Amino acid sequence: MRGGDPIAVTFIDSRGERVETTGATGDSLLKVGQAAGLPLEGTCEGQMACSTCHVIVAPEWFERLSEASEEEEDMLDFAAGVRRTSRLSCQIEIAPQLQGLTVTVPGESADARKM
Repeated sequence: MRGGDPIAVTFIDSRGERVETTGATGDSLLKVGQAAGLPLEGTCEGQMACSTCHVIVAPEWFERLSEASEEEEDMLDFAAGVRRTSRLSCQIEIAPQLQGLTVTVPGESADARKM
């Protein structure tokens, strides 16, 4: 179900700058980040066939997310700059309990759509 009150999300870009934005319940974090102009390519459009939407979730938020599937974990093996709290943004669905979510876009990220 999409809609409802906007959910605040903070992205930290590769320069350490905060990008404050909002998403709607049911949106993927990938869609929200792309709309904010961040370099989250999402080549496979959320099908977990790439790792171009990799983000690092702030530790205080990581445990609040549903567990990553085995397929997502496998794709993260191909991502640059992976950390313990890494996730694919296409697999994080915006929900009210994620109000204030903070994630970092790794410095190794590049969006080929903009090159």
